[in-house]
Amino acid sequence: MRAILLSTALLLPLGACVSLTENHYTPEPAARAAMGDFGEATLRNAAGETIGRAVLTQGATGLLIRIEAGGLTPGWHGVHIHTTGRCDAPFTSAGGHINHDTPVPHGLLNPDGPDDGDLPDIYVHADGRVNAEVFTTRARIAATGPGQWLWDADGAALVIHAGTDDHRSQPIGGAGARVACGVMAAG
Repeated sequence: MRAILLSTALLLPLGACVSLTENHYTPEPAARAAMGDFGEATLRNAAGETIGRAVLTQGATGLLIRIEAGGLTPGWHGVHIHTTGRCDAPFTSAGGHINHDTPVPHGLLNPDGPDDGDLPDIYVHADGRVNAEVFTTRARIAATGPGQWLWDADGAALVIHAGTDDHRSQPIGGAGARVACGVMAAG
């Protein structure tokens, strides 16, 4: 019980520094430096219904993203980190993949890639649920370390696509429409 209370007490001041309205990320200036090693994204479908969440945990060598959601079509789905913390359906407001420093082609299997927003596919079971963890060294929520910093002025979003990502073809590996989106914010 004591550990739970301590964790909650540490998170309350941080949460007060971030303004997260409906589907938009708006960090207050003081919050940028205070944002730490945890974050989350509430995943919504195109109808605006909450279908799950993603929990972000910063590690020494990269970012771990745990995805728990339902109401998706069974099978493999591409998932990417997008450059803008906005999730207005049909989720084009999230922009393209994060790729701040040097534009490179899409694809984890592309010899000239990957871009910084590329992640491994996730598998949705027959009941429409997914419980997955993906890891990337190309994105971070800590103030320093490897990867692109996600808490920049316009935030970032996690997007789930309708189909599988072939990890080679341009611009998104043939993954299809954006079917779910979550604005990433400090947790």
